[in-house]
Amino acid sequence: MNTNICHIDYKYKICVSGAAETGHCGADAFASAEELGREIVRHDAVLVDGATTGFPFWTAKGVKEEGGIVIGLSPAATEKEHLNYYQLPTEYHDMIIYTGFNYSGRNLLLVRSSDAVIFGCGRMGTLNEFTITFEDKKPIGILQGEWETDELFKELIEKSHRAKEMEGKIVFESDPKKLLDKLVEIIKKEKEKNGYKHL
Repeated sequence: MNTNICHIDYKYKICVSGAAETGHCGADAFASAEELGREIVRHDAVLVDGATTGFPFWTAKGVKEEGGIVIGLSPAATEKEHLNYYQLPTEYHDMIIYTGFNYSGRNLLLVRSSDAVIFGCGRMGTLNEFTITFEDKKPIGILQGEWETDELFKELIEKSHRAKEMEGKIVFESDPKKLLDKLVEIIKKEKEKNGYKHL
């Protein structure tokens, strides 16, 4: 038996939500996504994503470069449908679960499967995942960048008349490390509050 196998104790499941088509995201979007992925691993977390292209795909690439684990939830019912109908990738994923629930159903499962959700540059699908996360009162990390999504979320929170419900659960940061530092602390508090002992 090989006792020299490196073992990482993954404590958290963090979802990253962002645009599958990133033409509007700015020149630094991919680099930011990759660094976000590396920081997820450095913070003892597994990445959960939508098994898609764009911002989540580059985050997954960063996770794998750092030696981490990526679990994808596909809108498709089968691998064939995932590849041919949805034209989505399988690279940089350790496991893909084929939900068969299309995008809206997949988005709900993504949020419910995670301890927290980080939002990068995004469009309508990202907005859908944001509202689910907000309704579920899950910890939220918003990565600020050249894109406008962060400003949109800030405005939505302010105008929701429900910002108090999420007080202390939302983090805005442009630096991926600082974002994960703060978000992991919120996850720990949430787990302790719900009766899970942090090891």
